[in-house]
Amino acid sequence: MGFLIHTVDDGHNPPHEYLEASTDLTPEVGMALKTESGKLVTAKEADEVSYISMCHRDSPCLEGERIPVIRAGHDIIFETTSQGAPASVNVGDKVKLHTDGLHVTPTVGGCAEVVYKDSDEDGAVMRVRFVTPDAASE
Repeated sequence: MGFLIHTVDDGHNPPHEYLEASTDLTPEVGMALKTESGKLVTAKEADEVSYISMCHRDSPCLEGERIPVIRAGHDIIFETTSQGAPASVNVGDKVKLHTDGLHVTPTVGGCAEVVYKDSDEDGAVMRVRFVTPDAASE
């Protein structure tokens, strides 16, 4: 499913930016990304999410290739699914990202603040905001 925009606080349409991707990246629409050595890579676990991919590729990006992304600001609520049953996760908890950068896990201690979950079952629909590491430790 990936991280898809559910709502934006002020209703604006986040603009696309075109940034250079790592040659290890095979982007999916809705993939959580961060920068490493100036290039986009998949965000995992408790990584700070800076961008969300707006494109799909069937193969890794080429050297120097730029892909469309949006910034993952705190003013945007994203909808995704949980890899694992989030029974112990409550609204307000900050959870970790799955290693594929497309889902969240039911593990507390990440940068995805839960604002909604529809069930406690594996694959639950969850809505999150991405927060900075400083905000995640509050």
